[in-house]
Amino acid sequence: MSSAPILDNKDPAASSVFEPAALLREARRQKGLAPAEVPAICILDPDGDIVRSLKKSAQAKLSESWPCYHTELYEFVLQGTTCGIIGCAVGAPFAVLVAEELFALGCRLLISLTSAGQINPVGAPPYFVVIDRALRDEGTSYHYAAPEPFAAADPALVAAAIRALTEKGLPAHVGASWTTDAPFRETQSAIDAARAKRILAVEMEAAALYAFARAAKRNVLCLAHVTNTMAVVEQDFEKGEADGTVDALRVLETIAGALGEDLKGASGEAYCAVTRDAAD
Repeated sequence: MSSAPILDNKDPAASSVFEPAALLREARRQKGLAPAEVPAICILDPDGDIVRSLKKSAQAKLSESWPCYHTELYEFVLQGTTCGIIGCAVGAPFAVLVAEELFALGCRLLISLTSAGQINPVGAPPYFVVIDRALRDEGTSYHYAAPEPFAAADPALVAAAIRALTEKGLPAHVGASWTTDAPFRETQSAIDAARAKRILAVEMEAAALYAFARAAKRNVLCLAHVTNTMAVVEQDFEKGEADGTVDALRVLETIAGALGEDLKGASGEAYCAVTRDAAD
């Protein structure tokens, strides 16, 4: 047994007995749902602000075929393409559970956009960071990848996203995040250590999503909307117009539009190859 039990009995290369397709099969049976695929591009909205805004403006329609026990999938049109979006999937275990289910039902690109705390400042919040790697200070990623400090994004997806945002004149930064399971245990020593690693933001999902993406050969891109300084000053957590959804949708529209063009006619690893070639 190791000094950290969370690392025991992990074999990322072994097959899982419990698979998402089996869970979804039984959920469909119990709910009387016919098999159906989700949109090719899906979005995780841990804060739920985007989902609430789309529902309020009647732009989002509830999917009647989504069989997940824990969440609701909404569909809306982004850059002329129907996308799926799930709100309030907060934290690494929940985010990866939902990601597994989405990809099992036909998702081919997953974008996660979560609010995050500022670690190394690159501006005054709010602003966006395209996460190129995430510090693995959570438990989920160790089920998908052998221990190492960071989980990395597909560099082609990062490059394509930044290129699209730059061409549209939308400011965004590229850098590392710190993924934690315990937001209210962000001690000064932990923050100082993250700053020494040149980490820009702290959030709760990216490391696990990237470890899953690499292990399963899936297309996942994580974005941080840096909105706060952990409330160490008053009037923190201001996200911008309409709880930040105006800017967030512009960013999502730009990235989904750019990556969606490569997604058409490609699938799985082929899509990764398309975006990788485009980034070279």
